[in-house]
Amino acid sequence: MTTIGLIGSGNIGGTVARLAVAAGYDVVLSNSRGPHTLKELVDELGPRASAAISAEAAEAGDLVVVSVPLRAYLDVPVEPLAGKTVLDTNNYYPQRDGTFPELDAGSTTSSELLQRHLTASKVVKVFNNIYFEHLRALARPPGAADRSALAIAGDDVGAKGEATAFLDRIGYDTVDAGALADGWRFQPGTPAYGFVYAGGIENFWESPGVPFDGAALRAKLAEARR
Repeated sequence: MTTIGLIGSGNIGGTVARLAVAAGYDVVLSNSRGPHTLKELVDELGPRASAAISAEAAEAGDLVVVSVPLRAYLDVPVEPLAGKTVLDTNNYYPQRDGTFPELDAGSTTSSELLQRHLTASKVVKVFNNIYFEHLRALARPPGAADRSALAIAGDDVGAKGEATAFLDRIGYDTVDAGALADGWRFQPGTPAYGFVYAGGIENFWESPGVPFDGAALRAKLAEARR
């Protein structure tokens, strides 16, 4: 695996791209506004980075990160992602996305909606519970005493293995939270969301980031209640 495709290159997508390039991957960036709007980021990242339209980024990626607002999930290209592992960073924010009755009722999760759309892909939920600045700041090499962990959820064992290997290479341990249906355990409003990487302070975006290991994350996931 050498190339990471990114559909959506904002705060989280752009941060994942930076970590991936630092770890030796090539990245192909895309967004809804066109490749020309990504010139500054591509220039920052250097020769391992390029920009394209979403379908081209999906086609180019050995592993593809989808980081778009939930309201736009049906715009994610389907055919170029067939057979691929897709890392879904999304959360449901009604004030941004509008209302989704099935999500309000708790009968499904946002990543399950994306999986329904990408019928031939293998979706893994990840990166959704950490502030983008903490994601960048807390990356550590394997074996570091202060290495943090990120949660994943997915229905395909092989895809979760790919996600785990990618996280390890960009600086994180992994905690398997279960199937996509269990992804709610680290969505907004749960004990494992946001605050844990900020030392628990309420305005987590004001923290420079605090390491949070796998054992502590498992405990927070176990506290989650619907």
